[in-house]
Amino acid sequence: MRTELNRRLTGTLDGVRNLGILAHVDAGKTTVTERILYATGTTHKRGEVHDGTTITDFDPQERDRGITIFAAAVSCTWADTRINLIDTPGHVDFADEVERSLRVLDGAIAVFDAVAGVEPQSESVWRQADRHGVPRIAFVNKLDRVGARLDSAVASIRERLHTVPLVVQLPIGDEERFTGVVDLLRMRALVWADGSDTYEEGEVPDELREEASRRRRLLEEAVAELHPAALEEFCARATLSAQTLAVALRDLTRTGEGVVVLCGSAYRNRGVEPLLEAVVAYLPSPLDVPPVRGTLGGEVEERAADPAAPLAALAFKVTATPTGRLTYLRLYSGTLRKGDTVLDAGARRSERVGRILRVQADRHVDVAEAVAGDIVAVIGLKAARAGATLCAPGAPLVLEPPTVADPVVSVAVEAGRNTDTERLMSALARLAEEDPSLAVRTDPETGQTVLSGMGELHLEVAAEKIRRAHGLEVRVGRPQVALRETVVHGVAGLVYRHVKQDGGAGQFAHVVLTVEPLADADGEGGAGFEFRSSVVGGRVPQEYVRAVAAGCRDALTEGPLGGHPVTGLRVTLTDGATHSKDSSEMAFRTAGRFALREALRACAMVLLEPVAEVTVTVPDDAVGGVLGDLAARRGQVSGSTARPGTAVVTATVPLAELFGYATRLRSRTQGRGTFTTRATGYAPAPSTVPGR
Repeated sequence: MRTELNRRLTGTLDGVRNLGILAHVDAGKTTVTERILYATGTTHKRGEVHDGTTITDFDPQERDRGITIFAAAVSCTWADTRINLIDTPGHVDFADEVERSLRVLDGAIAVFDAVAGVEPQSESVWRQADRHGVPRIAFVNKLDRVGARLDSAVASIRERLHTVPLVVQLPIGDEERFTGVVDLLRMRALVWADGSDTYEEGEVPDELREEASRRRRLLEEAVAELHPAALEEFCARATLSAQTLAVALRDLTRTGEGVVVLCGSAYRNRGVEPLLEAVVAYLPSPLDVPPVRGTLGGEVEERAADPAAPLAALAFKVTATPTGRLTYLRLYSGTLRKGDTVLDAGARRSERVGRILRVQADRHVDVAEAVAGDIVAVIGLKAARAGATLCAPGAPLVLEPPTVADPVVSVAVEAGRNTDTERLMSALARLAEEDPSLAVRTDPETGQTVLSGMGELHLEVAAEKIRRAHGLEVRVGRPQVALRETVVHGVAGLVYRHVKQDGGAGQFAHVVLTVEPLADADGEGGAGFEFRSSVVGGRVPQEYVRAVAAGCRDALTEGPLGGHPVTGLRVTLTDGATHSKDSSEMAFRTAGRFALREALRACAMVLLEPVAEVTVTVPDDAVGGVLGDLAARRGQVSGSTARPGTAVVTATVPLAELFGYATRLRSRTQGRGTFTTRATGYAPAPSTVPGR
């Protein structure tokens, strides 16, 4: 029956929702996903993270560590709507997995802990979703925990995420007595009896009727302030109908002006069905999002979500499985059929689709075709990588790929046996292909193979994957951080003349550069590189100005302090001269490169090291020791919050000082302390940096 329904929905784009589950570590993302699969009848047994029986956390490392590491896609149906769901990681080291997932999603469920509220990684993934313009609804989870308060969690959403929370439910009972919710739109009580998988609907309890009416009024006022049609009805009738509220909440969710907030306890299976109803009611279908934009011969072209349009699909994830190479696709337009030949537009290479699979984490179901709006996996693509655009050969189009963050931590890796060196290099190449945030290189000075990633845990997982998947013994060196160099005090009017004459046409370029620090909007040291030209009178033609800019970018790869990349500077070309015969773009590019290198040697430079915001949760009696340890690690405490029996300390700490911190924290707190990190950028490093 469900297979027939899926087949019927294939061509109905308004009956599709492509969603992600976003949250901080341990907020309950995977449990929410498991309960959604159970509620929709996709699974017949509730998977538990602590038992290692979940569908989406199928990798052995995920089950061993109890966290989500790899984004997992599943598909289910609810209320005649097919929901393609991606359970994303919550740990900061795997933020790149979240980035690639958000690139192809139309909406998201943001899960928050009812006790902790908005946590550091919750804020990070929220900002990622902001950048991609992904509409969200919020689910405040774990209302059955001691200390759970919906109002506190909602306040943190308002204050930390700078959005307007539109709370549509009122909890019935608190902590262990939490049994259900009041639906404020319909003013009905939804109650889950102990052991029951479904709710019973009834009248609002007498003791909550006044509070429910007050909160319904607050919801109406908040919606009327943001939605013109709702404001008109509110002014005319002094109230809003349930239908008007629902339409307004749908519009505000899709524009991002507000976020609908629901609540429950996924572990106890309370609040999941209303969450699914909100997904269908408020989050967009592929028809509700703007047409995808790509480039074709330098021109921007749009493709609507139309199965009859030319094919345009984005590969956002590649994995190696025992049955072959699996490439995950989001189809934006057109129809993809088994056996089709498609064009990898970026690489200009044709590929053949062998099989199309509807994915249930590590389980797959063959389908004959996929249409616009679908998220599927295909087998048969030989070389397409994450970020590749697959399109119809007769209608090429290149879509913008997901951004890839620069690695911040590196380790040296080598095979346990010399005879396994080639196998190790092959395994590393496959890892880098599957995870673009991993980088593999050979150190030219030491000859060591260096693996770089987003954090210590990221590299641990990569090394363990090589051991388990390839049966290789791998030795891993001490982690190192990726340093940068920046300008503190610049230099003005540096003159450089590039003259070369060795027979035939010569090379001549004369440039005058000014180098200065690049400040951000707050006047602090910024990141990146900016090039300007203030040359007047045509003394340097525009094509040569562009060549000087390219040469300056070439010089940024190695700084004068230690050969690290240079960032945070502005270069201005103030003057120059040309020769009627010997000047060329190559000459000016060379001049720009050597001129900036010479200028950097004359500037006051400083090393930068990556820093992270660390949030440490510890018992009251261990706060002093933890603060002292953070100070010894060059941490700067930025805040402290007291909770019953515990304290939450926030500090900015150099990433190099956090290696091994988990073990140290457990030792100081007898295993009761926890911490999370969020990368925040770079800060000046002392002359000696641990971890170098």
